[in-house]
Amino acid sequence: MDPCLTNKVALVTGGSSGIGLGIAQALVDAGVHVAIASRSHDAQVTQSLRAAGGTVLEVYADVSREADVIRMVRETVEGLGGLDLFVNNAAQALHQPLTRIDADAFHKIVDTNLAACVWGCREAAKSFIANGKPGAILVVGSTSMYTPGPTETVYRMTKAGLKSLVQSIAVELAPHGIRANLLVPGHYRTRLTAGLSTEIEERLTHQIPMRRFGETSDCGNAAVFLLSPTLARYITGAELVVEGGLAWRPLSFLTDGELASRNR
Repeated sequence: MDPCLTNKVALVTGGSSGIGLGIAQALVDAGVHVAIASRSHDAQVTQSLRAAGGTVLEVYADVSREADVIRMVRETVEGLGGLDLFVNNAAQALHQPLTRIDADAFHKIVDTNLAACVWGCREAAKSFIANGKPGAILVVGSTSMYTPGPTETVYRMTKAGLKSLVQSIAVELAPHGIRANLLVPGHYRTRLTAGLSTEIEERLTHQIPMRRFGETSDCGNAAVFLLSPTLARYITGAELVVEGGLAWRPLSFLTDGELASRNR
């Protein structure tokens, strides 16, 4: 079934690498004109997307600053002729034990991961409503919101907050025909995981029932589905977990072979 996204305009924050890039690529493949908001850009990335036939706009933005978020939405509308889809993906991690959490780092993470999403959704919704467009919002969360994690208190707190935010705006914006959903990835092959030791990667892989890290295209395909006005037209306030079963993994009492033999 056609996702009916051809010639739509999307803004993707943190879209120059990792999961954000995977989503941007999938949208380009679906015929969407994409604005990539980032604090830095890779000319190779942009050229690759354009070579695939996409109309791509680069927008500089530090999403932890409200003024930058306002400007990036305005520049997208002016540069691509409108806005139909908003993907809030940009995020930063923080690894600090509770007793050592630094106030400046705390506020930076909250501003980047949580406040920026509020400002982005606000500005996107204002644009949708002003132009009479139903529009769709997609927020990228994390399976970290399901479990506690030593030294990751602030990061996980912000990701958990995104779920409540999406549910609230989904209800508030529904009368305007605007949908808002949450995409929840787990362990993916990105530059953040590129430096993992073989031992750590094997340990993490064993936590995933499907026994592999996700590819960014996995999230990209899921994003196209949730942003589609046809495939997901009656879905809002929902969360789609794309993580190979990580969030629901069983306790590792059995080996893969023992698990398989019990299901024969």
